Amino acid sequence: MSFFDNEAMLYDEWYKTKMGNFVDEVETKCVFDLLKIKPGTKVLDVGCGTGNFSIKLARMGCKVTAIDISEEMLKVAKTKAKKENLDIQFYNMNVYDLQFEANYFDAVISVTAFEFIKDTRRAIEEMFRVLNDNGQMVIGTINKDSQWGDMYLSKEFQENTVFKYAVFKTEEDLKQLKPDKLKDIRKCLFISPSAKEEEISLSKEKELSKHNKRGGFVCALWEK
Repeated sequence: MSFFDNEAMLYDEWYKTKMGNFVDEVETKCVFDLLKIKPGTKVLDVGCGTGNFSIKLARMGCKVTAIDISEEMLKVAKTKAKKENLDIQFYNMNVYDLQFEANYFDAVISVTAFEFIKDTRRAIEEMFRVLNDNGQMVIGTINKDSQWGDMYLSKEFQENTVFKYAVFKTEEDLKQLKPDKLKDIRKCLFISPSAKEEEISLSKEKELSKHNKRGGFVCALWEK
């Protein structure tokens, strides 16, 4: 049983709030500014959760395979995909032991899941194994060195949420993973997690990005 099983039914509720919707918007843009895909691209979504990025990719015409270790999260993801008649292959599977052939996928992504992957080097090696030559891998994760990282590391979050199981990474941590294959790294989410509703906007995000280098979300691109 995954510690995320108990979170599954309520996981998407935060994205219905103004802040949650905004976070999803800026993180999605950050990911797709790096990931170059087209209809028919075979993509593996590692740690898909309730399928948010799997569904975005499928809507774009990608052939999506998605994995997670939480059966309850996968149930939610499958229900959401079925409602949109999206053909996504979901599997309960561990990133350390991917049951796919080598060089199978055109792209591999993992968004807000690497916080919960302890052995990142082992995970990266396995993700690279199933990635074809010249394929792209994108990892997006909460930036430990940010106001958002500070919040998730606070006593309240560490005692009362699943983030007590998280191991947060910094931009420098990502740069140490296959540095010879790293092509680009970007940050976003400069809005403070404590921002008032009237402060939550793309214009404010852009303004803050000019002065604040501690974006709450860091996203990296590797090419095989």
